[in-house]
Amino acid sequence: MSVAQHLESIDSTMSSPHPSRMGHPAPSVTVPSAPPIYQSTAFDVPDLDVLEKIHSGELHGDIYTRDSNPNHTALAESIAVLEETEAGAVFASGMGALGSIFLTLASAGDHVILAKAIYGKTMQLAHRMQRLGISTSTFDATRPDELTSLITEKTRFVLVETVSNPLLEVSDIRAISNLLPSKIPLVVDSTFTTPELIKPCQLGASIVMHSASKYINGHGDVMLGLAAGSAVLMKRLNSTASVFGQNANPFESWLCQRGLKTLPLRMTQICRTTLELARSISGHPGVRRVYHPSLSDHVSHEIAQQLYPFGTGGILSIELAGNGVEVVNAFMRAAESIPFAPTLADARTTLSHPATTSHRFMSPEARAAVGIHDELVRLSVGLESFEQLQADLSAALDVIAGI
Repeated sequence: MSVAQHLESIDSTMSSPHPSRMGHPAPSVTVPSAPPIYQSTAFDVPDLDVLEKIHSGELHGDIYTRDSNPNHTALAESIAVLEETEAGAVFASGMGALGSIFLTLASAGDHVILAKAIYGKTMQLAHRMQRLGISTSTFDATRPDELTSLITEKTRFVLVETVSNPLLEVSDIRAISNLLPSKIPLVVDSTFTTPELIKPCQLGASIVMHSASKYINGHGDVMLGLAAGSAVLMKRLNSTASVFGQNANPFESWLCQRGLKTLPLRMTQICRTTLELARSISGHPGVRRVYHPSLSDHVSHEIAQQLYPFGTGGILSIELAGNGVEVVNAFMRAAESIPFAPTLADARTTLSHPATTSHRFMSPEARAAVGIHDELVRLSVGLESFEQLQADLSAALDVIAGI
């Protein structure tokens, strides 16, 4: 008997699994109450016939996690249900989702129109796409009529945010959609609002996307992006994400799926607290102006009342009474219980400074032209009580007001 035959005979008599299956759970008649994490790079395929049926769509199966994974699929299906669309897609980050959208919908020689007031990194992405021959124009999303004169035969999509960062200007999604020819998709970044507050594809958008690192997950521990829309568009976005390595990983997809379970409760609490804070601090002597659509002096007050009866999320911006970054530093040091963090939508309340974070790539003159002054701070309201946050903010504002 050869050594190989001897080892095979021993293996056949052992009660332990074959080495290639060691570590895999035994078959069970029960299923886990919580979804498992499929932390696997690849998936075993029984034969080539099954492989071909997976590729053709006749059978559902995963082959390689960069292309698909059960945790990706579960999250993609969840966002599609919430947004009331045919399908969803999952990406490594919100910027990964936007990158995939640009690379899927536009090519060299094409044209894209963006809202003028948009996330700084989104604008940087658009500028870098110019290297690939994709030109861009901008318009005021609070004035949809500006869009008409910008559309050309080369325009491939229009991109707006539901609520802009950091001045909270509201896009009239239905009006913008109605101005577009049917062949030009409207892409809406709904990171600030989530499907709990608005469903852009029900108002005419072709694609809605999210930085799922924010409210969708809600706990400050995930880096993910999501998109939802037609099955055809989502299949194209997934293909682009696989080729360019913009895919998500299973563990963060699983974490985000868990965060979704509390989204309705979190958004209800956050919206209520944000509205109360905006009203309570707007008359403080340490404040020059509060930016929130619920306030009557906000440029988007009327359209916000129509589109967002339950609130516009947990963001409000405060222009401090004072000059330059000195007053911002004084405010942040005084607000000891509210940390500075260059992100938003955590379960805890955080402060940020747009001029030196999201919009620092712009010149001071360019920032001032769009209303982002050095004295502007952005507050991302978390799950603390209104009473606690009001006391903390008022105390910090008292310091800079000299009270």
